[in-house]
Amino acid sequence: MANAPDLTHAEDTEPPPPGVQDYVRPLHIGPVAVARPFALAPMSGVTDSAFRRTVQRASGGTVGLLVTEFISIEGLTRKNLKSAMRMAFDPVIERPLSVQIFGAEIDRMVEAARMVADSGAQIVDINCGCPAPKVVRRGGGAELLRQSDHLARLVEATAGAVSIPVTVKIRSGWSADTINAVDNARRCEAAGAKMIAVHGRTRMQMYTGDADWTIVDAVARAVSVPVFGSGDVASAAEALGRLRTTQAAGVMIGRAAIMNPWIFGQIDDAVRGLAVREVAPDDRLQLLRYFRDLQRERVPEHAVPGRLKQLLARMTKGFAHGTLLRERAMRAATTDEMFGWIESFFAALQTGGLHQWCERAREGMSGHGPRMISASDPDGAEDQAG
Repeated sequence: MANAPDLTHAEDTEPPPPGVQDYVRPLHIGPVAVARPFALAPMSGVTDSAFRRTVQRASGGTVGLLVTEFISIEGLTRKNLKSAMRMAFDPVIERPLSVQIFGAEIDRMVEAARMVADSGAQIVDINCGCPAPKVVRRGGGAELLRQSDHLARLVEATAGAVSIPVTVKIRSGWSADTINAVDNARRCEAAGAKMIAVHGRTRMQMYTGDADWTIVDAVARAVSVPVFGSGDVASAAEALGRLRTTQAAGVMIGRAAIMNPWIFGQIDDAVRGLAVREVAPDDRLQLLRYFRDLQRERVPEHAVPGRLKQLLARMTKGFAHGTLLRERAMRAATTDEMFGWIESFFAALQTGGLHQWCERAREGMSGHGPRMISASDPDGAEDQAG
Protein backbone atom coordinates (compact mmCIF):
# COMPACT_ATOMS: atom_id res chain seq x y z
CA MET A 1 0.00 0.00 0.00
CA ALA A 2 1.42 3.37 -1.00
CA ASN A 3 0.72 4.88 2.39
CA ALA A 4 2.70 2.29 4.32
CA PRO A 5 6.34 2.92 5.18
CA ASP A 6 9.10 0.95 3.53
CA LEU A 7 9.69 -1.67 6.19
CA THR A 8 12.40 -3.60 4.41
CA HIS A 9 14.95 -3.01 1.73
CA ALA A 10 14.26 -4.41 -1.71
CA GLU A 11 16.81 -7.17 -1.23
CA ASP A 12 14.79 -8.50 1.72
CA THR A 13 12.24 -9.95 -0.68
CA GLU A 14 14.86 -12.15 -2.34
CA PRO A 15 15.66 -15.64 -1.01
CA PRO A 16 18.75 -15.73 1.21
CA PRO A 17 22.01 -16.76 -0.42
CA PRO A 18 22.78 -20.46 -0.84
CA GLY A 19 24.04 -22.04 2.36
CA VAL A 20 22.16 -19.65 4.61
CA GLN A 21 21.81 -22.41 7.20
CA ASP A 22 25.61 -22.53 7.38
CA TYR A 23 25.61 -19.30 9.36
CA VAL A 24 22.09 -19.13 10.83
CA ARG A 25 22.35 -21.71 13.57
CA PRO A 26 20.84 -22.39 16.98
CA LEU A 27 23.19 -21.94 19.90
CA HIS A 28 23.55 -22.52 23.60
CA ILE A 29 24.21 -19.96 26.31
CA GLY A 30 25.53 -22.27 28.96
CA PRO A 31 22.81 -24.93 29.20
CA VAL A 32 20.13 -22.64 27.74
CA ALA A 33 19.15 -23.53 24.18
CA VAL A 34 18.48 -20.58 21.85
CA ALA A 35 16.70 -21.86 18.74
CA ARG A 36 17.26 -18.73 16.62
CA PRO A 37 20.33 -16.46 16.83
CA PHE A 38 18.31 -13.25 16.94
CA ALA A 39 17.58 -11.40 20.20
CA LEU A 40 15.35 -8.50 21.19
CA ALA A 41 17.84 -6.04 22.67
CA PRO A 42 17.25 -4.49 26.09
CA MET A 43 16.00 -0.91 25.84
CA SER A 44 15.39 1.29 28.84
CA GLY A 45 11.75 2.31 29.14
CA VAL A 46 10.77 0.11 26.19
CA THR A 47 11.28 -3.62 26.60
CA ASP A 48 8.83 -4.32 29.40
CA SER A 49 6.80 -7.52 29.43
CA ALA A 50 3.98 -6.01 27.36
CA PHE A 51 6.37 -4.93 24.62
CA ARG A 52 8.23 -8.23 24.59
CA ARG A 53 4.97 -10.15 24.28
CA THR A 54 3.81 -7.77 21.55
CA VAL A 55 6.95 -8.44 19.52
CA GLN A 56 6.54 -12.18 20.05
CA ARG A 57 2.96 -11.96 18.81
CA ALA A 58 3.84 -9.87 15.76
CA SER A 59 6.74 -12.12 14.81
CA GLY A 60 4.97 -15.40 15.47
CA GLY A 61 7.15 -16.45 18.37
CA THR A 62 10.34 -16.32 16.29
CA VAL A 63 12.44 -14.22 18.69
CA GLY A 64 15.38 -16.35 19.78
CA LEU A 65 16.09 -14.51 23.03
CA LEU A 66 14.14 -11.87 24.94
CA VAL A 67 15.89 -9.41 27.26
CA THR A 68 14.27 -7.14 29.83
CA GLU A 69 14.96 -3.45 30.15
CA PHE A 70 17.78 -2.93 32.60
CA ILE A 71 16.98 -3.05 36.31
CA SER A 72 18.91 -1.35 39.10
CA ILE A 73 20.48 -3.82 41.51
CA GLU A 74 19.90 -1.32 44.30
CA GLY A 75 16.20 -0.99 43.50
CA LEU A 76 15.79 -4.74 43.10
CA THR A 77 17.52 -5.67 46.34
CA ARG A 78 15.64 -2.98 48.24
CA LYS A 79 12.37 -4.53 47.00
CA ASN A 80 11.45 -1.42 45.04
CA LEU A 81 8.04 -1.93 43.38
CA LYS A 82 9.08 -0.33 40.08
CA SER A 83 12.11 -2.61 39.87
CA ALA A 84 9.98 -5.66 40.63
CA MET A 85 7.54 -4.67 37.86
CA ARG A 86 10.42 -4.39 35.41
CA MET A 87 11.38 -7.97 36.20
CA ALA A 88 7.83 -9.31 35.77
CA PHE A 89 7.36 -11.69 32.86
CA ASP A 90 5.10 -14.39 31.47
CA PRO A 91 6.98 -17.67 32.01
CA VAL A 92 5.14 -19.40 29.17
CA ILE A 93 5.37 -16.78 26.42
CA GLU A 94 8.67 -15.14 27.34
CA ARG A 95 11.22 -17.92 26.93
CA PRO A 96 14.14 -17.97 26.92
CA LEU A 97 14.34 -14.77 28.95
CA SER A 98 17.38 -12.84 30.11
CA VAL A 99 16.94 -10.30 32.91
CA GLN A 100 19.43 -7.45 32.61
CA ILE A 101 20.66 -5.78 35.79
CA PHE A 102 23.03 -2.87 36.31
CA GLY A 103 25.17 -1.47 39.09
CA ALA A 104 28.71 -1.63 40.41
CA GLU A 105 28.60 -3.04 43.93
CA ILE A 106 29.63 -6.69 43.93
CA ASP A 107 27.65 -7.89 46.94
CA ARG A 108 24.49 -6.21 45.72
CA MET A 109 25.01 -7.56 42.18
CA VAL A 110 25.27 -11.07 43.61
CA GLU A 111 22.09 -10.61 45.65
CA ALA A 112 20.21 -9.22 42.67
CA ALA A 113 21.38 -12.07 40.43
CA ARG A 114 20.07 -14.58 42.98
CA MET A 115 16.71 -12.81 42.90
CA VAL A 116 16.69 -13.08 39.10
CA ALA A 117 17.47 -16.79 39.31
CA ASP A 118 14.71 -17.29 41.88
CA SER A 119 12.23 -15.53 39.57
CA GLY A 120 12.50 -18.33 37.01
CA ALA A 121 14.39 -16.38 34.35
CA GLN A 122 16.79 -18.47 32.29
CA ILE A 123 19.69 -15.98 32.12
CA VAL A 124 20.99 -12.97 34.06
CA ASP A 125 22.78 -10.27 32.09
CA ILE A 126 25.10 -7.60 33.49
CA ASN A 127 24.83 -4.22 31.76
CA CYS A 128 28.21 -2.69 30.99
CA GLY A 129 27.04 -0.56 28.11
CA CYS A 130 24.53 2.06 29.24
CA PRO A 131 26.08 5.49 28.53
CA ALA A 132 23.58 7.54 30.57
CA PRO A 133 25.41 9.96 32.90
CA LYS A 134 23.23 9.09 35.91
CA VAL A 135 24.22 5.42 35.55
CA VAL A 136 27.88 6.05 34.75
CA ARG A 137 28.36 8.46 37.67
CA ARG A 138 27.48 5.66 40.09
CA GLY A 139 30.00 3.27 38.59
CA GLY A 140 27.59 1.16 36.54
CA GLY A 141 26.87 0.71 32.86
CA ALA A 142 29.64 1.87 30.54
CA GLU A 143 31.82 3.06 33.44
CA LEU A 144 32.68 -0.62 34.00
CA LEU A 145 34.44 -0.58 30.61
CA ARG A 146 37.09 1.61 32.26
CA GLN A 147 37.26 -0.61 35.37
CA SER A 148 38.29 -3.90 33.80
CA ASP A 149 39.66 -5.48 36.97
CA HIS A 150 36.53 -4.63 38.91
CA LEU A 151 34.37 -5.84 36.02
CA ALA A 152 36.12 -9.21 36.08
CA ARG A 153 35.62 -9.54 39.83
CA LEU A 154 31.97 -8.55 39.46
CA VAL A 155 31.34 -11.20 36.81
CA GLU A 156 33.26 -13.87 38.71
CA ALA A 157 31.34 -13.29 41.94
CA THR A 158 27.99 -13.24 40.15
CA ALA A 159 28.70 -16.34 38.06
CA GLY A 160 29.76 -18.20 41.18
CA ALA A 161 26.58 -17.27 43.03
CA VAL A 162 23.88 -18.51 40.64
CA SER A 163 23.21 -21.69 38.70
CA ILE A 164 21.80 -19.91 35.63
CA PRO A 165 24.18 -18.48 32.99
CA VAL A 166 25.61 -15.01 33.52
CA THR A 167 26.14 -12.92 30.40
CA VAL A 168 27.58 -9.45 29.83
CA LYS A 169 26.66 -6.63 27.43
CA ILE A 170 29.51 -4.25 26.64
CA ARG A 171 30.38 -1.48 24.18
CA SER A 172 33.44 -1.22 22.00
CA GLY A 173 35.11 0.96 24.62
CA TRP A 174 34.80 4.21 26.49
CA SER A 175 36.06 6.38 23.63
CA ALA A 176 37.77 6.08 20.27
CA ASP A 177 41.12 6.22 22.10
CA THR A 178 40.23 3.39 24.47
CA ILE A 179 38.76 0.58 22.38
CA ASN A 180 39.07 -2.38 24.75
CA ALA A 181 36.14 -4.65 23.90
CA VAL A 182 38.38 -7.63 23.12
CA ASP A 183 40.24 -7.35 26.42
CA ASN A 184 37.05 -6.89 28.44
CA ALA A 185 35.38 -9.79 26.66
CA ARG A 186 38.30 -12.10 27.39
CA ARG A 187 38.27 -11.07 31.04
CA CYS A 188 34.53 -11.67 31.28
CA GLU A 189 34.83 -15.10 29.66
CA ALA A 190 37.62 -16.07 32.05
CA ALA A 191 35.47 -14.88 34.95
CA GLY A 192 32.60 -17.17 33.94
CA ALA A 193 30.43 -15.25 31.47
CA LYS A 194 28.61 -17.59 29.08
CA MET A 195 27.82 -15.03 26.37
CA ILE A 196 29.05 -11.57 25.43
CA ALA A 197 26.90 -8.98 23.62
CA VAL A 198 28.81 -6.15 21.95
CA HIS A 199 27.30 -2.82 20.91
CA GLY A 200 29.62 -1.44 18.26
CA ARG A 201 29.76 2.11 19.59
CA THR A 202 31.82 3.72 22.33
CA ARG A 203 30.31 5.28 25.40
CA MET A 204 31.21 8.74 24.11
CA GLN A 205 29.33 8.07 20.86
CA MET A 206 26.16 7.44 22.86
CA TYR A 207 23.76 6.54 19.98
CA THR A 208 25.34 8.69 17.26
CA GLY A 209 27.45 7.66 14.32
CA ASP A 210 27.63 4.15 12.93
CA ALA A 211 28.07 0.94 14.88
CA ASP A 212 31.44 -0.67 14.16
CA TRP A 213 30.86 -4.34 13.45
CA THR A 214 34.57 -5.00 12.89
CA ILE A 215 34.87 -4.76 16.67
CA VAL A 216 32.02 -7.23 17.11
CA ASP A 217 33.85 -9.56 14.74
CA ALA A 218 37.14 -9.15 16.60
CA VAL A 219 35.50 -10.02 19.92
CA ALA A 220 33.81 -13.07 18.40
CA ARG A 221 37.18 -14.29 17.12
CA ALA A 222 38.85 -13.70 20.50
CA VAL A 223 36.54 -15.69 22.78
CA SER A 224 34.98 -19.14 22.71
CA VAL A 225 31.58 -18.23 24.16
CA PRO A 226 28.81 -16.98 21.83
CA VAL A 227 28.98 -13.31 20.87
CA PHE A 228 25.92 -11.28 19.87
CA GLY A 229 26.42 -8.09 17.90
CA SER A 230 24.27 -5.01 18.33
CA GLY A 231 23.80 -1.76 16.45
CA ASP A 232 22.19 -0.47 13.25
CA VAL A 233 20.32 -3.61 12.21
CA ALA A 234 17.08 -2.41 10.63
CA SER A 235 15.98 -5.18 8.27
CA ALA A 236 16.04 -8.91 7.68
CA ALA A 237 18.73 -8.47 5.02
CA GLU A 238 20.96 -6.53 7.42
CA ALA A 239 20.51 -9.11 10.19
CA LEU A 240 21.49 -11.96 7.88
CA GLY A 241 24.31 -9.90 6.43
CA ARG A 242 25.84 -9.33 9.87
CA LEU A 243 25.86 -13.07 10.54
CA ARG A 244 27.22 -13.85 7.11
CA THR A 245 30.09 -11.35 7.23
CA THR A 246 31.24 -11.68 10.86
CA GLN A 247 31.96 -14.45 13.33
CA ALA A 248 29.11 -13.27 15.58
CA ALA A 249 26.89 -16.12 16.77
CA GLY A 250 23.84 -13.88 16.99
CA VAL A 251 22.37 -10.45 16.34
CA MET A 252 20.54 -8.16 18.77
CA ILE A 253 17.84 -5.89 17.38
CA GLY A 254 16.60 -2.89 19.34
CA ARG A 255 15.13 0.29 17.90
CA ALA A 256 14.10 -1.36 14.63
CA ALA A 257 11.75 -3.62 16.61
CA ILE A 258 9.82 -0.59 17.89
CA MET A 259 9.08 0.63 14.36
CA ASN A 260 8.65 -2.89 13.04
CA PRO A 261 7.76 -5.53 15.67
CA TRP A 262 7.39 -8.00 12.79
CA ILE A 263 11.11 -7.91 12.01
CA PHE A 264 11.97 -11.24 13.64
CA GLY A 265 9.25 -12.99 11.64
CA GLN A 266 10.59 -11.31 8.50
CA ILE A 267 14.05 -12.62 9.31
CA ASP A 268 12.60 -16.10 9.75
CA ASP A 269 10.90 -15.79 6.35
CA ALA A 270 14.21 -14.88 4.75
CA VAL A 271 16.03 -17.74 6.46
CA ARG A 272 13.48 -20.17 5.05
CA GLY A 273 13.79 -18.70 1.58
CA LEU A 274 10.33 -17.14 1.59
CA ALA A 275 9.25 -13.67 0.51
CA VAL A 276 9.48 -11.38 3.51
CA ARG A 277 6.01 -10.82 4.92
CA GLU A 278 4.37 -7.46 4.30
CA VAL A 279 2.66 -5.58 7.11
CA ALA A 280 -0.77 -4.15 6.35
CA PRO A 281 -2.18 -1.08 8.13
CA ASP A 282 -4.77 -3.28 9.85
CA ASP A 283 -1.93 -5.42 11.25
CA ARG A 284 -0.59 -2.30 12.91
CA LEU A 285 -3.94 -1.35 14.36
CA GLN A 286 -4.53 -4.84 15.75
CA LEU A 287 -1.08 -4.90 17.32
CA LEU A 288 -1.57 -1.49 18.94
CA ARG A 289 -4.82 -2.79 20.44
CA TYR A 290 -3.02 -5.88 21.76
CA PHE A 291 -0.28 -3.74 23.31
CA ARG A 292 -2.88 -1.43 24.86
CA ASP A 293 -4.72 -4.37 26.43
CA LEU A 294 -1.51 -5.83 27.85
CA GLN A 295 -0.63 -2.48 29.40
CA ARG A 296 -4.07 -2.25 30.95
CA GLU A 297 -3.33 -5.52 32.74
CA ARG A 298 -0.18 -4.18 34.38
CA VAL A 299 -0.39 -0.39 34.89
CA PRO A 300 -3.07 2.06 36.07
CA GLU A 301 -5.38 3.34 33.32
CA HIS A 302 -3.97 6.86 33.51
CA ALA A 303 -0.50 5.51 32.70
CA VAL A 304 -1.53 3.57 29.58
CA PRO A 305 -1.41 6.50 27.09
CA GLY A 306 2.17 7.22 28.09
CA ARG A 307 3.17 3.63 27.42
CA LEU A 308 1.48 3.77 24.02
CA LYS A 309 3.19 6.95 22.84
CA GLN A 310 6.53 5.53 21.81
CA LEU A 311 5.14 2.49 20.00
CA LEU A 312 2.55 4.58 18.16
CA ALA A 313 5.15 7.18 17.19
CA ARG A 314 7.52 4.63 15.72
CA MET A 315 4.94 2.38 14.09
CA THR A 316 3.29 5.23 12.16
CA LYS A 317 6.48 6.87 10.90
CA GLY A 318 6.40 7.13 7.14
CA PHE A 319 2.62 7.19 6.87
CA ALA A 320 1.01 10.03 4.98
CA HIS A 321 -0.47 12.33 7.66
CA GLY A 322 1.20 10.20 10.34
CA THR A 323 2.52 13.34 12.00
CA LEU A 324 -1.02 14.70 12.36
CA LEU A 325 -2.18 11.38 13.81
CA ARG A 326 0.61 11.42 16.38
CA GLU A 327 -0.05 15.04 17.32
CA ARG A 328 -3.77 14.41 17.67
CA ALA A 329 -3.43 11.12 19.58
CA MET A 330 -0.78 12.45 21.94
CA ARG A 331 -3.07 15.25 23.05
CA ALA A 332 -5.87 12.88 24.00
CA ALA A 333 -6.84 12.93 27.67
CA THR A 334 -7.65 9.22 27.96
CA THR A 335 -6.72 5.91 26.38
CA ASP A 336 -10.15 5.57 24.79
CA GLU A 337 -9.93 9.06 23.30
CA MET A 338 -6.48 8.29 21.94
CA PHE A 339 -7.74 5.10 20.32
CA GLY A 340 -10.70 6.95 18.89
CA TRP A 341 -8.25 8.97 16.82
CA ILE A 342 -6.07 5.96 16.00
CA GLU A 343 -8.96 3.77 14.88
CA SER A 344 -10.63 6.52 12.88
CA PHE A 345 -7.32 7.20 11.12
CA PHE A 346 -6.89 3.57 10.06
CA ALA A 347 -10.54 3.38 9.02
CA ALA A 348 -10.10 6.48 6.86
CA LEU A 349 -6.93 5.00 5.43
CA GLN A 350 -8.82 1.90 4.32
CA THR A 351 -11.80 3.76 2.87
CA GLY A 352 -9.99 6.63 1.21
CA GLY A 353 -11.34 9.21 3.64
CA LEU A 354 -8.06 10.63 4.88
CA HIS A 355 -8.81 14.14 3.61
CA GLN A 356 -11.94 14.38 5.74
CA TRP A 357 -10.15 12.80 8.71
CA CYS A 358 -7.38 15.38 8.49
CA GLU A 359 -9.88 18.24 8.42
CA ARG A 360 -11.57 16.92 11.56
CA ALA A 361 -8.23 16.33 13.30
CA ARG A 362 -6.99 19.83 12.53
CA GLU A 363 -10.22 21.30 13.80
CA GLY A 364 -9.69 19.45 17.06
CA MET A 365 -6.17 20.80 17.28
CA SER A 366 -7.51 24.34 17.07
CA GLY A 367 -9.48 23.82 20.24
CA HIS A 368 -12.90 22.71 18.97
CA GLY A 369 -12.29 19.00 19.37
CA PRO A 370 -11.60 16.76 22.38
CA ARG A 371 -9.92 18.24 25.43
CA MET A 372 -6.14 18.47 25.06
CA ILE A 373 -3.33 17.79 27.48
CA SER A 374 0.28 18.80 27.03
CA ALA A 375 2.59 16.09 25.82
CA SER A 376 6.19 16.01 24.73
CA ASP A 377 7.03 15.03 21.19
CA PRO A 378 7.33 11.25 21.22
CA ASP A 379 9.69 11.31 18.28
CA GLY A 380 12.20 13.09 20.51
CA ALA A 381 12.25 10.28 23.05
CA GLU A 382 15.55 8.43 23.11
CA ASP A 383 15.49 4.65 23.01
CA GLN A 384 18.36 3.64 25.17
CA ALA A 385 19.60 0.17 24.37
CA GLY A 386 20.77 -1.38 27.57
